[in-house]
Amino acid sequence: LVQSNAKSIQSLTDMFATDKLEQAERNARLDQNLAKLTALNEGVVNLLSSLDEDRPTVFRKLNAIENKVDRLLAQREDDNN
Repeated sequence: LVQSNAKSIQSLTDMFATDKLEQAERNARLDQNLAKLTALNEGVVNLLSSLDEDRPTVFRKLNAIENKVDRLLAQREDDNN
């Protein structure tokens, strides 16, 4: 019985050690993926900021078009009155 319990305890200890190693590997992969995601995010932010600095963004162009349409509509209303 003592020998059987010792084998069971050793087996559990080995399983815990294996689980701990697997968890450490998963954490390492997670850290690597997080670092890649952070770098990708920084790249996207830099790209968007450079687009905004170099030339108008689509949003700003659409906003300019909207302002022109509003002015034209206001001018048309003034002409009709």
